[in-house]
Amino acid sequence: MSNAYDTYYQTENLFGNPYPELIDFFSEHSEKGRVLDLGCGQGRDAIAIARLGFEVVGIDSSKIGIEQMNQMAQKEGLALKGSVADIFEFDDFDGYDFVLLDSMLHFAQKDRQKETGFVKKIITKIQKGCQLVLCIQDTGNKVRILNEAARTEIPLERSRDKKFEYVFEEGDSGHTSKTNYRMIVLKK
Repeated sequence: MSNAYDTYYQTENLFGNPYPELIDFFSEHSEKGRVLDLGCGQGRDAIAIARLGFEVVGIDSSKIGIEQMNQMAQKEGLALKGSVADIFEFDDFDGYDFVLLDSMLHFAQKDRQKETGFVKKIITKIQKGCQLVLCIQDTGNKVRILNEAARTEIPLERSRDKKFEYVFEEGDSGHTSKTNYRMIVLKK
């Protein structure tokens, strides 16, 4: 299963470091648990979260990204295992304390129904007490669409809704871009 990210991930650590806000969130939990990182790519978040003592499972469609992440996990002895799969087909949410979707939802017109259905599926399938951690660009209607998708009959506690600015600096060119982001955490 090859995709465009297999080409992009020829550049190691393509997206840089994880958001400090995300690491702060996981650092606040003295009781470490199991994290499912859907769309983990090269493991930018998964590796950092595993370094904090969490057991992490990463799922991504990029074979190259998963191989890079698994090599780093093995080298550092981390409780982290990545698998190549289509996140939208993933269906085994049992036993996770956290499910992470970082920059996976864009809600473009052609993908909106698929992505909103995916959010509803996750909310339905996660166990009581599990926290759905979402990092999404705070541009256009993305947050509004996410909030609508999260409105289900299942009661959820919004334990975090934090705005932050993501600064991306491309290593080779030095080009910098800034994007408004939101981290929303929903607890079932």
